[in-house]
Amino acid sequence: MIAYFAALSEALRAAEIFRPCLVLDRDRLDGNIALVKERLAPRIAVRLVDKSLPSMPLLSHIARALETSRFMTFHPPVTQAVLDAFPEGDLLYGKPMPVGAARAALTRGGAGWWSRVCWLIDTPERLAEYGALASALDTELRFAFEVDVGLHRGGFASPEALKALSIPERLRCEGIMAYEAHAPEIPGLFGGAARALNKASVLAEEFADCLGDDQRRILNIGGSKTALLHGGGIANEVSIGSAFVLPGDFDTPGLEGFQPAAFIATPILKAVDAALPGPPAVSKALQALGLFPRKGCYLYGGKWMAEPVFPEGMKPNGLIGLSSNQQFMSLPAAADVKPGDYAFLRPTQSEAVLQHFGAIAVFAGGRIVEFWPALPMG
Repeated sequence: MIAYFAALSEALRAAEIFRPCLVLDRDRLDGNIALVKERLAPRIAVRLVDKSLPSMPLLSHIARALETSRFMTFHPPVTQAVLDAFPEGDLLYGKPMPVGAARAALTRGGAGWWSRVCWLIDTPERLAEYGALASALDTELRFAFEVDVGLHRGGFASPEALKALSIPERLRCEGIMAYEAHAPEIPGLFGGAARALNKASVLAEEFADCLGDDQRRILNIGGSKTALLHGGGIANEVSIGSAFVLPGDFDTPGLEGFQPAAFIATPILKAVDAALPGPPAVSKALQALGLFPRKGCYLYGGKWMAEPVFPEGMKPNGLIGLSSNQQFMSLPAAADVKPGDYAFLRPTQSEAVLQHFGAIAVFAGGRIVEFWPALPMG
């Protein structure tokens, strides 16, 4: 680990980056892409999750490697950017949009341009709203049903609920989206992940059986934590995003062997003998009790959705708290840290975090080779 972060530090200095930035290790990214190719079940396509990979060059790099033009989208401004960047792209919404948001997007972006978007429908009421919208705009809208296969976050709760629906004339059903992010969290006492995944697959097939042959183009299941655990079933595609850069929240058995590929790098501004405000005796007493460190440092920036990984043993301190300006971090007594060194943190998630720093510094072959612009937050 020391050698890896020393190499990253040298690359940042050579590139004259002396501010907080997001570093993407392209070599590790390519290794993760290769694992997806290797482990993906036969006849299953990958739908790339744009919120988790919010950079057009990043999306393009993965899309080329996997030969996919399918994207899962979540936010109309990002949807428009993906439509612009990928003329052949096929987009599926990963959450239901308020009908007003859909109306605004279709009006501003052009219904013809947005014909490559498949909306998500989770209730009979929303189905009726989108039917009325399609009629008002004199256009056809594509949609998929959100179905509940155990996550209980909404969507149609039973196949019977689908059978009872009457689809408005100007809406075209493309299939279903069955998300089972709960599966890895199910304890063994209740059957564990394998049983939950199998149950989700069985339920997804029951939902799909409610559809006509011309309504099954999209049979979507899975997310980054589960997509590679599906060995077959009814699904013809899985959604993957965060797995390619492996933030901390995605250290799960389904992604064993994947490597973290994204880090926040930031200069260390100060290396200090740690002391709390107030009488020195208070700090000394807390240090003697092991409640406050003897050594620490202050970072350029802070308060990110990330966990410290280097220097080894660096961690935040609850007595001083977090700061988005210059965050104090505890250090082990033996730490050899000086101002100008770099600290590294591993994001806990990729969505939003990758967009926080502007252009992403791409590290490959031991140096910063290019900068990939991040999508705006919208």
